[in-house]
Amino acid sequence: MDWQLLGGELTRVSEVAQVRATPVMGGDINRAFRVEIGNQTCFVKTNRAQLLSMFEAERAGLEAISASNTIRVPEVYLTGCQGDEAYIVMEYIELGGRASPERLAQALAAMHHCCHKRFGFDCDNTIGSTPQRNTYSDDWVEFWRLQRLEFQLRLAQRNGFDAGLIDAGRRLCEVLDDFFVDYRPRASLLHGDLWGGNQSADAAGNPVIYDPACYYGDHEADLAMMELFGNPGERFFAAYRERFPIDPGYRWRRDLYNLYHVLNHANLFGGGYGAQARRMIERLLQR
Repeated sequence: MDWQLLGGELTRVSEVAQVRATPVMGGDINRAFRVEIGNQTCFVKTNRAQLLSMFEAERAGLEAISASNTIRVPEVYLTGCQGDEAYIVMEYIELGGRASPERLAQALAAMHHCCHKRFGFDCDNTIGSTPQRNTYSDDWVEFWRLQRLEFQLRLAQRNGFDAGLIDAGRRLCEVLDDFFVDYRPRASLLHGDLWGGNQSADAAGNPVIYDPACYYGDHEADLAMMELFGNPGERFFAAYRERFPIDPGYRWRRDLYNLYHVLNHANLFGGGYGAQARRMIERLLQR
């Protein structure tokens, strides 16, 4: 790595200062490093040059969240390619555990109040390593059907999953409108992949989120993801509801939104995720 932060820009000056790169563990898609250049420290992720668009989309998401002035994200300094490697260079934040549930709830609710006139995003991105389509749409149900569930079901069929799972998923797609009879979501700015590993706090206790898969959609989708591999707790939800009411139908749509992520895990990792997705679909169809 031969970049230095000088005057707010990263410049190729390896001969000017000593560079030390320390691998950072925790992700399974990219290589990550804490890079110290002189008295400056930054966080760098690298991957194959063909995946530069993934880092550019991550940058777009982080910059959208930053522009909302609601919750802290790492500042992105640079994306690009060097040789056969793509990279993203960003602010290194010393993380200090979890923010209080109330502070996290207030910040997320404020971010979710940042709305667009349509559902989608300015660019496609990735959910894990899977492409995520974000073509703008005026119809949230159509967006979720075509660009989320049906996309994952096509991947599942291509990956050889049981035909019963695919058929049940397609039956569910045909009745999605039933989950939105009395509910019209706004196009809120979403993190898009807000499981516990993508949130923390800085040394001052301010909430920090990172590794986004941003788009504008129903705020319930972010809340549902937070419950998929854990639960932020009642203190979080009580504080969130004070800033952004949660519709009673969320208890059903939570599974509908998390089905997308479970299908994605099935397509990426296999294992028992396919059976879990089938059970979720059957529960939703019985509703």
